[in-house]
Amino acid sequence: MRLVVSLVLAAAVAAGVGCSSSPSGPESTGYELRRQAFFDATEAADANNTYSEVVRVMRGIEPDESKIQHDLDRLTAREDTSDFKLPGLLWLLYKYSDSEVLRAEMVANIKGVLLKHKFWPDERLNETEWLPEPEPVDDDWVPTTDSMVYVTENHFILYASGAYLVGQLYPDEVFAASGETGAEKMETFRPRVMKWLELRYKSGFSEWLSNVYYDEDIPAVVALAELAEDPEIKQLASMVLDLIFADMALNQYRGTFGSTHGRTYEQKFGGSRDSTRSTAALLFGVTDLDDPEAKPSNLPFELADFRPGNMSSTMVALAEEYRLPRVIYDIANDTEREEMENRQRMGIRLDEAESWGLDVNHFEDGMTFMTLEAYTHYLTIGLWAEMLDAYGWWVHDDYSIFRDFQEVLRDPVVGPVFAKGAEKDITRNMRPEVNIYTYRTPGYMLSTAQDYRDPHRVDYVANESGYGGDQQSIWQATLGKDAVVFTTHPANEDWGGDTPRFWTGYGTMPRAIQVKNVVVSLYDVETGETLYVQDQPLYTHAFFDKSQFDEAYKEGGWFFGRYEDSYVALWASDPDADWKVNDDPDHQDLGDHEIVACPDGYPGASSTYPDGYPGHEACQNRQGYGECEDPKDCDKTVWISELGSKADYVDFDAFKQAILDAPLTVNVQSLTVDYESPSQGKLVVGWNGEPLTQDGTPVEVHDYARYENPYGSSAFRDDVISFEREGRRLELDYAQLKREYDYLLD
Repeated sequence: MRLVVSLVLAAAVAAGVGCSSSPSGPESTGYELRRQAFFDATEAADANNTYSEVVRVMRGIEPDESKIQHDLDRLTAREDTSDFKLPGLLWLLYKYSDSEVLRAEMVANIKGVLLKHKFWPDERLNETEWLPEPEPVDDDWVPTTDSMVYVTENHFILYASGAYLVGQLYPDEVFAASGETGAEKMETFRPRVMKWLELRYKSGFSEWLSNVYYDEDIPAVVALAELAEDPEIKQLASMVLDLIFADMALNQYRGTFGSTHGRTYEQKFGGSRDSTRSTAALLFGVTDLDDPEAKPSNLPFELADFRPGNMSSTMVALAEEYRLPRVIYDIANDTEREEMENRQRMGIRLDEAESWGLDVNHFEDGMTFMTLEAYTHYLTIGLWAEMLDAYGWWVHDDYSIFRDFQEVLRDPVVGPVFAKGAEKDITRNMRPEVNIYTYRTPGYMLSTAQDYRDPHRVDYVANESGYGGDQQSIWQATLGKDAVVFTTHPANEDWGGDTPRFWTGYGTMPRAIQVKNVVVSLYDVETGETLYVQDQPLYTHAFFDKSQFDEAYKEGGWFFGRYEDSYVALWASDPDADWKVNDDPDHQDLGDHEIVACPDGYPGASSTYPDGYPGHEACQNRQGYGECEDPKDCDKTVWISELGSKADYVDFDAFKQAILDAPLTVNVQSLTVDYESPSQGKLVVGWNGEPLTQDGTPVEVHDYARYENPYGSSAFRDDVISFEREGRRLELDYAQLKREYDYLLD
């Protein structure tokens, strides 16, 4: 791979700022003032963690070393998620090891902890020191290793970047867990870092558009862009950062990252809970910063959105070399465009792994496959069994579930057959290729993972239930910061604990397809015997918090909501569906937010479910509707949502009447919908693999480009990705490792 850095880039990096100080350049965005305001907010706030204390040290203020020590203690104890603090600790070592306000003893302590730390699951030389007298978990199994998670997309790069950078800092030191010198560690981890960056550039993220895990990815990639001495790593890391921030700019609505997500938790309840909000405010502008020289932001971020100690915003603010290309800021602030359609494809298909340079029979590639969490896919189940053996993971907290199936997993014939038969359940947390569609207007945004894990593409069997889900969020409507609507199928009725659960993820995912401002979501809940998620409730539900809307009520079978001049309508196949009164003392931060839709032909108690089916209490007062011969067939619901605004209708009443007058025919048992949308015409879709048609024409929802939107179009897997708005541009070229732009953020 050849490194080409444009003259524009070289000059910008040398100066440490963007190029837009030229008199002919665009008006300032006030970034430097926002950056200092973020540091001010961190300095004024209570000590939080290593990240908040890095800022204090940077400003010449003595840190609260107990916060740093707490993070070091978690690393020493090998606690899961302790790796989240690695970029901040490395920043202290690289930038401030000789600072007058950071004690030499603390610097030595950080160094000592990292020299002993385990950065990869095969680094097991000092495990007896870490776990000298393990207690058996049962008669046959004794833990021999930690339960840190290394394999997801964010953990992979946090550990790989951390190992590479600490090796670079101490090339002659010996690392206790691996026996390698720092120089040898760099040699081990460089290919891992480069492969991760390559896949993120060319295929995007399997944890797509995550308003949780982008917050973990960004610090690791900033650390590489800022601290790595290898020019290829620095450049590719900067290019990947550009694409992360482009993802955020394209898929946010007035500051709320309210898109579909590959992984999220209750953060999807609204912008107030979004883990990336602090970073978006820093990069895309705030409205309450007095800067007469800067162009006002179009986004409603405020200084209060800065979160001291937030890992991604702290690392972005600390960055001295990386700056955001101005065009990405402009895209985020392009809020008054009449409509913006963004299509993008992310992730890979496992049956195409070879074309990505990956081999299901190559042990080293196992960690990369597991960034997709492809633990028990029939193509990778044998590789996963090898990893469980090699790394002592049969007693790992997260993987001990596999211990009862070790003979099956290890069998090269039986294992893949078993995995294929149970695929819809046991690969629920796997995240293969996704086609994302986001439609944004000045009044609202609707975003969907189109026909995700579509059952008709490969080996489709008619009338089978959908795939299980884990932490995905398939579609969401966003009208305001916390005025959001989405539907899920709860895996259980627990708010906390393992996922999937009540609001996080899905017991069974829907077939959801969006056409501009309309989305149809079909649910066929799994009622058969499953291994991973058992006794799934048969009802589905919507999150639609009435307290966040100016008006919200049900009329004519539809749920309507108005937020300022933006409107949403939601229809459920259950005619008796309605908001539940929120009397939960643990969630009074929400209003009445849950709409329960019971399945077609609600069976109540029966020979199959003598006490009522799982989740029976939610529907126990219903009389049922429709007909189904077997209670296990009473497992289907349909949801439809359409959005509008005052730009489209005279007022909310006109929107409401147009929806109520729209012809709608739904057969819940066959999961077919015929809806004459007031805005999108006749939409027809079913469950059994047929495409959605709009006025008789199939709507393409597969095989999207890498990016296709008003700002640029780049083919999937293409080396070149570019964006342009009003003459400002960014062009990235993977083959040439080229990053060209005209202006950076200032």
